[in-house]
Amino acid sequence: MKSTHLSLIAGAAALAAITGFASLTAPQGPATTEAKAAASLPVERSSLVCPAPSTSDLAETRYTSFTPPGKDSGKGAEGEEGTAELKPALPVLDEDDPDPKKAEEAAKKAREKADKPVLAVKEPGKPVTAEADGSAAPALVGTATGTLAPGWAAQQTTTVTAGGARGLLGVSCTAPDTDFWFPGVSTARSRQDYVHLTNPDDSAAVADIELFGPKGPVTSEVGDGITVPGRSSVALLLSTLTDEAVNDLTAHITTRSGRIGAVVLTADDGSGTDWLTAAADPAGTLIMPGIPADATSVQLVAYAPGESDADVKVQLMGKNTTFAPAGNDTLHIKSGMTATVDLKDITRGEPGSLRLTPVEKNRATPIVAALRVVRGTGEKQEYAYIPATGPVGGRSTVTDNRAKGSTLSLAAPGADAEVKVTTSAGSDGGEAAVETYKVKAGTTMAVTPKPPAGLKGSYALTVETVSGGPVHASRSLVLPEDGVQMFTVQTLPDDGGTVLVPSAQQDLSVLDD
Repeated sequence: MKSTHLSLIAGAAALAAITGFASLTAPQGPATTEAKAAASLPVERSSLVCPAPSTSDLAETRYTSFTPPGKDSGKGAEGEEGTAELKPALPVLDEDDPDPKKAEEAAKKAREKADKPVLAVKEPGKPVTAEADGSAAPALVGTATGTLAPGWAAQQTTTVTAGGARGLLGVSCTAPDTDFWFPGVSTARSRQDYVHLTNPDDSAAVADIELFGPKGPVTSEVGDGITVPGRSSVALLLSTLTDEAVNDLTAHITTRSGRIGAVVLTADDGSGTDWLTAAADPAGTLIMPGIPADATSVQLVAYAPGESDADVKVQLMGKNTTFAPAGNDTLHIKSGMTATVDLKDITRGEPGSLRLTPVEKNRATPIVAALRVVRGTGEKQEYAYIPATGPVGGRSTVTDNRAKGSTLSLAAPGADAEVKVTTSAGSDGGEAAVETYKVKAGTTMAVTPKPPAGLKGSYALTVETVSGGPVHASRSLVLPEDGVQMFTVQTLPDDGGTVLVPSAQQDLSVLDD
């Protein structure tokens, strides 16, 4: 009796398990039900990594972190408020250190320090900031959970006022991934390009770096199998990966195992310095929003990763209309090769965005692309990058906006659009404000955000699509220094703060014979 009783219980449990998890509808029968559409729900966990800011002792860095408020800021699945913290990455031990015991002691102190967050967001809607000086500031890794995860954003802004690395360096901290494209890097003697690989996870990641120039792949014997220890960051000088000095390259970084954040720190003798973030994934149509009105030089770098050549139209979406630059209305990109074109002062005093589309609509060859934008001339010049980026989508946020010097560029490539722009409260005081903008199809609108009333500190900008076609956006931050218009540009793709979750329901018809 006891054995039979247990068998009945086991059978009932198995039946309950089947019916509890069954969500597929049967192909026929009266009990068939229709599946509900997937629901868009806020994410409950997100990760960010920030590279080590600078190697200059003169560097002054400000970190800013922020989670936007709104309907996606409800409590997590278990009703928890959550956390959003960025902590120092662990140092990478030198296996050839002559004093390993001393190195281990230093590593132990670093691990203890890494347990203390540099930045910790306490509530949605209010930015938090931190500062660091000199070359010792570490890379950061972090995670946000619960209410603070959807739309979590962070930025590091570094000012170097003198020396070969003079300039304004800005970079939005990035989500880890496994595949990155960087059109616009260089191994030329005048350049110092460092690729920063940061691993947010406990286990090691292994990455490969491929370089492609105007003639195709660039020979490299040391770009494969780069190990990035857990919760650590490594920086590699690109010119050490090859003997070839090439002005314009495309770097492709992938991981064999694990995931990383990847960005490139570039410095050009006499021209300035800035971060180059990864371009949007290969696509037939690309948008690079937010070329400053006073740009003195604009260089387009593009690469075709597939087996087919690409022929694209080059168009500028200006203040009032879209037009093709004289003499550069099309660009031919050979398969596996990097192509460049000098667009000079294409904007001619008006803000704009570059659009690349297939010459033949039925032959859309995927490409990647980025712009190198210069402001000023001679010793007063400074440059920044605008990689191709995806649309704002539901929402996107950029932090570290100042009372002066922030410009938001909005480009609508296909159809009229309307967006809502929220300026957050300041990190040290101020009240949030909301403005709505209508962007005409085929144009770029450059707006100066109205700082929050009573602003103290810095604030965040959140852009949301209200209606109409897709909008691509970027933020330019200008901090003049000794007559140099030092600037940096950050793009605003969708923040990925929501995820589609399929609807599940019981359907006992799957048990029918």
